[in-house]
Amino acid sequence: MDKAHGIAIRLTKLTDTSLIVHWFTEEIGLLKTVAKGARRPKSPFAGKIDLFVEAEVVWIPSRRSELHTLKEVEVLDFREGLRRRYAATVLAAYFCQLLEEVVEREHAEPELFDLLRRGLDYTLKSEANREGLLHFEREVARLMGIGHEGKNAAAALERAFGRLPKGRGDCLAVLKGTG
Repeated sequence: MDKAHGIAIRLTKLTDTSLIVHWFTEEIGLLKTVAKGARRPKSPFAGKIDLFVEAEVVWIPSRRSELHTLKEVEVLDFREGLRRRYAATVLAAYFCQLLEEVVEREHAEPELFDLLRRGLDYTLKSEANREGLLHFEREVARLMGIGHEGKNAAAALERAFGRLPKGRGDCLAVLKGTG
């Protein structure tokens, strides 16, 4: 079994009782796990798996695919306030989508993990705003080695990776008129 410190960045229904949970971890980067039985009321995962949750996760590595079996989740931070405010949820989701777009699967990026943690915490404590989105993009571009002072970070990211997440436009629309 392997263990890492991660943030849940996407949840997908697999079956009536199971979920695919995408994590961004400090130790190995992007990780996909299947949480068998997670949607059952008496599941050991009940109340532990949700978007933006930070946790210690334990999984059994798959030998045949990139989808590993989740065994344990020890929640460190629920960040439930992010899911209570629509603008905060949309901005936090965009942060996660952007990292999924620019980071290779199972490749550690501890500085980007720290940026995501700080971005989620900032969005939790402050009003979600356009300046927060632009700052996050600038920092991602800088950490990826493609950001330059005074240049448009979104354009640099789009040139380097071929596109930006579809959610960017939705996020900007929700944040219109903010910071």
